[in-house]
Amino acid sequence: MRKRSIRVQVWLNKEEKAKLEASAKKAGLSQETYLRALINGYVPKELPPPDYYAVMKELHAIGSNLNQIAARANAIGHIDRTTFQYEANRLRKAVLDIQTAVTSPERRVENGQND
Repeated sequence: MRKRSIRVQVWLNKEEKAKLEASAKKAGLSQETYLRALINGYVPKELPPPDYYAVMKELHAIGSNLNQIAARANAIGHIDRTTFQYEANRLRKAVLDIQTAVTSPERRVENGQND
């Protein structure tokens, strides 16, 4: 049996329909799910950029490696500077990649073509 038994029909003009379709697509949701979220007081966020998951995976790997370096340094009383510097550099690069992905302006696309 369906969770929802009440059907609501809404009439939109072309511009409203286009905005609904675009907003739902940007959020990776169906139009129905997008509208339910709005009704329940949530504004769905846009999907993260395509490289988000790769960058997050890299950050997790770096964090794990740094944790292992710290545990080893704690156990033996000294740190492997080369390994630590390598991981620190990976972390700096990942942070810069995130900053670039999040803050760099993107060329606007109009009518399906780049400006």
